[in-house]
Amino acid sequence: MDPFAGVPDSRHHISADEIVKPLLEPGSGGLLRWRRQTSNAPIVPVENAYITGRLDLRGADLDCLFRFENCRFEYPPDVREAKLLGLVFRRCWLPGLKARNLRSRNDVRLIRSVVEPFPGTHDDGETAVQRGSTRERGVPDAAINLTDAVIEGSLVLTRTQIASAQGRALQADRLKISGALLAYRLHAEGQVRFPGMWTGGNVNFSGATLRNPMGFALDCNGVHIGGSLLCEVDNYSAPEKKKPFVARGVLHLPSARVDGDIVFRGADLACPQRGHIPAEAWNSSDPYIDPWPALVADRLRVDGNLELSDGLTALGTLRMINTRIGGTLRLAQARVKVRRGTSEPFYDRAVHLDGSEISGDLEATGLRVPSGQFRMADVSIGGNMLAAKVELKHAERDVVSARRIKVVGNVQLTESTIEGTIRLQGAEVGGSIDLYGTDVSAPTVRTQTSYSVDLRTVRVGRNISLTPTGTMPFRATGGVNLDGATAVRRVDLSGSELSSRPEHRIALDASDLSADELLLNPAKPPEGRILLRHAHCRTLGDNDQFWATTGGIELEDFRYDVLQRPIAMKDDRAVDVRIEQLRGAMAGYRPGPYDQLAAMLRSAGNEEHADTVLFRKQQDRYEALAQGYKLLGPGVRLWSWLQRWMVGYGYRPARALGWLISLLVVGSLYFGLGTDSCVDDTRTDMHAVLAVGPRCVINSQDSGMQWNPVLYTADLLVPIVDFGNKGRWYMHDLDKWVSDGFIAMGWIFATTVAAGAGRMIRREK
Repeated sequence: MDPFAGVPDSRHHISADEIVKPLLEPGSGGLLRWRRQTSNAPIVPVENAYITGRLDLRGADLDCLFRFENCRFEYPPDVREAKLLGLVFRRCWLPGLKARNLRSRNDVRLIRSVVEPFPGTHDDGETAVQRGSTRERGVPDAAINLTDAVIEGSLVLTRTQIASAQGRALQADRLKISGALLAYRLHAEGQVRFPGMWTGGNVNFSGATLRNPMGFALDCNGVHIGGSLLCEVDNYSAPEKKKPFVARGVLHLPSARVDGDIVFRGADLACPQRGHIPAEAWNSSDPYIDPWPALVADRLRVDGNLELSDGLTALGTLRMINTRIGGTLRLAQARVKVRRGTSEPFYDRAVHLDGSEISGDLEATGLRVPSGQFRMADVSIGGNMLAAKVELKHAERDVVSARRIKVVGNVQLTESTIEGTIRLQGAEVGGSIDLYGTDVSAPTVRTQTSYSVDLRTVRVGRNISLTPTGTMPFRATGGVNLDGATAVRRVDLSGSELSSRPEHRIALDASDLSADELLLNPAKPPEGRILLRHAHCRTLGDNDQFWATTGGIELEDFRYDVLQRPIAMKDDRAVDVRIEQLRGAMAGYRPGPYDQLAAMLRSAGNEEHADTVLFRKQQDRYEALAQGYKLLGPGVRLWSWLQRWMVGYGYRPARALGWLISLLVVGSLYFGLGTDSCVDDTRTDMHAVLAVGPRCVINSQDSGMQWNPVLYTADLLVPIVDFGNKGRWYMHDLDKWVSDGFIAMGWIFATTVAAGAGRMIRREK
């Protein structure tokens, strides 16, 4: 007999009373009072039969196992409150199954069966599908009702089809199963409910199809599974007949506890992305609600791995708020998509992990999110976050939002294509943050600043690497924000390609950055400004492309101890190039960058080049002053020129010595070639002077002196020290003015020489 071909002919008809008649207690007057069976064969087999009437085993206490094979039922079997040895339906057609409070000491099985309830009411007040006027509170309607049942074996629903056009397909609140729940290739039209269920073994829905698009396809609120929850591809057949787990509607697993793994490998999940909201509580203005999720697993506890990977596709949010995962969360090769929101709150998160704890890794290699946000604020990861070759698209919004995330190992987002902003603000990473070969474009549009990569105030135990790999460059078309970031080892932007949004024009913000080594070697000039205010590193590496940035560089209080490529003592050209780079990068005169470069050179023992930097600093300072004073600018430039050529702004003491020697030569020639009229002057007022050779002495007692123009000039130029010449020879008219001028010039240049000599002798501690 084919139980699925409709009502068979009368040859296969058997009354339900005939089945239970042998089990009636003799002399009972026809009342359904049951006795315990002592038969050696406790199996009641029924095969190839159309069972008419009601199979009423309600409240029975029988040591019998009922096995129905190739049977069709006129009315739903009723085993409510019964205590049976077991219950098996194989290739049967049932209009429903009433099994509330059933106690089975072995398995309950519905294998390759069809449960297809029909509308109507019964005199017991409970139906497979109740009318609105007859529905009783606390008495659910469902095609299969196993509420509060206890099964000491396993519940098997393999290849069974449950078609409930109205109501629920399966109701099993607080079901207790000592063994496993096996539902391979189950097909259910309507909600499948297991809230509060407890199982000692696995729950396996591999290859199952659960359809309830306007609500919960599977409700496992607060379940405790002693084994693993498996919702993956069923491989039990030829390769071309492999069947994935399919859900149309919400998978609802809040507060679930799983002692093993949760596996959704290759699953196909979908929930409508607009319109009816499955739960009334989600129809809220709370911006962190996900009203159209494919999976809800808030407060989930799983001791093993959680695998949403290997070909999983989801239309709707994968929501796992405040979950605790004892192993690894895998999203590798998954595809998750949500509909893009048009107004705030957008409700377009593809993956939502806020507040979760993952003891192992978060592994998302090959993850694709064509539309939606990957949100994981305040997440703690005990291993690594590994995401290579991912494709995340959420243009002009935060595509990865991982504020305050804590990762014990590394964060790797490599060789990936990202549209939107990667935001790891305040993250703490024990290892490194690596974005090798990642292309990040279309950043979040904000009023103040927009960046493609936001790493503000991150704390990294090793490196931050934004570099190319192979032929794939690291590219951030909206710039990189490293404001306040700290890396114990290295921040590396070698080979990067940075640009900025036109309204903000900031390609790199590394203000307050702290790192042992900072490598700023972009592949081409950044398009936009670079901010290095108050940043500090021990070793600085840069190249010509960095200094050629189109928006200039803010270097105020940027401190570095050494250069990755030191400047040799004899390499004057390198210093000149460095100074020109500073001048070209800064918008106007800033003393700090000059002082920092000079301090770095001086700490390396390169005093001469340090003085060159400070010399150029003063030159640029006076030029800036001249531009500021405008009308007095020519005078400022003249004063600058005099200081530069006479004393080198105090940093060229040898130049002052040269001027002293030149003045000595000029003075010697002037005083040596010239004569004094006092020698032949016979005026009475000249009787006090005494002619000695070509000059006159003031005091006649100095008649023994001999005129020497070189010594006289030297006596004029050297201050404090008196060689016995300048106060004894008589000078008047032009000679008097010339000698006084030599004295003044001598004070200026001699003190400059002395100060320079003092700097060369003295060394700071």
